[in-house]
Amino acid sequence: MARMKFLCDADRCIECNACVTACKNENEVPWGINRRRVVTINDGKPGERSVSMACMHCTDAPCASVCPVSCIFSTDDGVVLHSKDLCIGCGYCFYACPFGAPQYPKISNFGSRGKMDKCTYCAGGGGSEVPGSSEEYRKYGANRMLQGKLPLCADMCSTKSLLAGDGEIIAQIYKERVIKRGYGSGAWGWMTAYYEGITV
Repeated sequence: MARMKFLCDADRCIECNACVTACKNENEVPWGINRRRVVTINDGKPGERSVSMACMHCTDAPCASVCPVSCIFSTDDGVVLHSKDLCIGCGYCFYACPFGAPQYPKISNFGSRGKMDKCTYCAGGGGSEVPGSSEEYRKYGANRMLQGKLPLCADMCSTKSLLAGDGEIIAQIYKERVIKRGYGSGAWGWMTAYYEGITV
């Protein structure tokens, strides 16, 4: 069975934030929560790279390991989902996640910050709601996987920097890109544009 994954090609990302906007609009994400964000490293300097970050749907998700009520789980497709009905808002998953994916609607004490929210890979929710129902949408956002579609963030990426789908196919696409452009050759990005003797 396919294991769904995200991959962001830092050599293609132009920091346009279309993925962030698409996610917020498609899922009606509440104010103050960002299921996806673009992180820029070495901003304004030679070697600058931008990466679109969200839940990476880890094979052995650390957030699921630390959840005291077991509200976080992996589906057969490898998508990491959570149940807002079970979540107690403790924040352990936030501290365990290396990508900062779990988000909370309020900044406050244990149990009063609200239910955790995170990227669902546009696969609906992990609760008892009927897949594709308005109740599921209200709690978790769009269920595009039910319609046979990939997450909207990847669909909206104009440079196809953000890839989503079967992990093995994504790995093959990325491998072909690297072989074509040459790893570290400067075929893309700053060195190509400015022809400076910059080592990345």
